[in-house]
Amino acid sequence: MNNVRIVLVQTSHPGNIGATARAMKNMCLSELVLVQPRVYPSEEATARASGADDVLAGARVVDSLADAIADCRLVIGSSARLRSVPWPLLTPRETAELAAGEVRSAPVAIVFGRESSGLSNQELDMCSHLVNIPTNPEYSSLNVAMAVQVLSYELMLAGDSANVRCEMPERCASNAEMEGFFGHLEQALDEIGFTDARRSDKLMRRLRRLFHRASPDTEEVNILRGILSAAQGRKSMRRDAAGS
Repeated sequence: MNNVRIVLVQTSHPGNIGATARAMKNMCLSELVLVQPRVYPSEEATARASGADDVLAGARVVDSLADAIADCRLVIGSSARLRSVPWPLLTPRETAELAAGEVRSAPVAIVFGRESSGLSNQELDMCSHLVNIPTNPEYSSLNVAMAVQVLSYELMLAGDSANVRCEMPERCASNAEMEGFFGHLEQALDEIGFTDARRSDKLMRRLRRLFHRASPDTEEVNILRGILSAAQGRKSMRRDAAGS
């Protein structure tokens, strides 16, 4: 469970940070990363932690979600809304089972967004999977610390279970490597004239889904980037020839 990372993005209320730390310690989790919290450290966070001071003391504060998840291969974002582009959507139990298979070899990040608006589309794009916590459709508002408690409970159960049904491939590329590839892919598609401004975002979301589903390893990502570089080079050569 030490390889499971809870990430909170731009938390507005410090009390929610403390309540999250309490939920984590209840369920044997200890690694908390805060992305640009509005107020931290805070006496309110310490008070709401109710004795989980060690989790707060060990919390890291970073400037971006990319910094928080760079070394992770499995990144699961919590989302209350369905997307126009289908995405691997997990239940809390499926999330825990998938994470339990991956934590043996690399850190796993579970990402929670802002209290008011959740994760942005750009932040969701950085996740390999999404998790949705089923709630009463007539009252679906779930406090971020409550959401952490639900996922943390399932993670503890999965960690105790000897029967892990889902595992990531052993050598998946890290999130930082995948994000570097996606940036290169978007640049190359633009340079060869495949995309236009009206459909670029939706296209990239579909391609992200495709490559996350494929789970390439580091060598495979390097091969793909080599193909992109070759395509860009040939495009440049054609432009130079046309100009001459």
